[in-house]
Amino acid sequence: MSEPPQRASPAWADQGAGAQVHLVQILLVEDSPGDIELTRQALAEGKFANQVHVARDGEQALAFVRREGTFADAPRPDLILLDLNLPRKDGREVLLELKGDPNLRAIPVVVLTTSAADQDILYAYKHHVSSYIRKPVRLKEFMRVVYTIDEYWLGIVTLPPHAQP
Repeated sequence: MSEPPQRASPAWADQGAGAQVHLVQILLVEDSPGDIELTRQALAEGKFANQVHVARDGEQALAFVRREGTFADAPRPDLILLDLNLPRKDGREVLLELKGDPNLRAIPVVVLTTSAADQDILYAYKHHVSSYIRKPVRLKEFMRVVYTIDEYWLGIVTLPPHAQP
């Protein structure tokens, strides 16, 4: 029988005067430089302390979460924002591998993509994505979506504790 998951050491930021706050670790899996910058900006302006890490393709994303190679010291993400249309290994394959790995499947994955294809939406939910969000084309709407992700996933939801791999 396996032991229950234990909380890993969280990342903390010094807020001055000895106060510390937990930084939510977010892995943004995105290849568009513009979307990366907008997402980082919106999350930085959000209400909750976070640290955004970027993987620009699916292989890099999996290496990050598995702490392989140059990512050996990477923090375990509390939340993954995943684009579906990625180079090298697409987001569908990344989702399948994440949810197929007992050490990673509890990490919430939010698909953030331009795809409105019914087959992509159905595929994502069949493979246990936490949310499927279409990226708006307009800047103001895109920022509103990321602010909403910040509010909901970092402010309302209780994220799972980290299991020790």
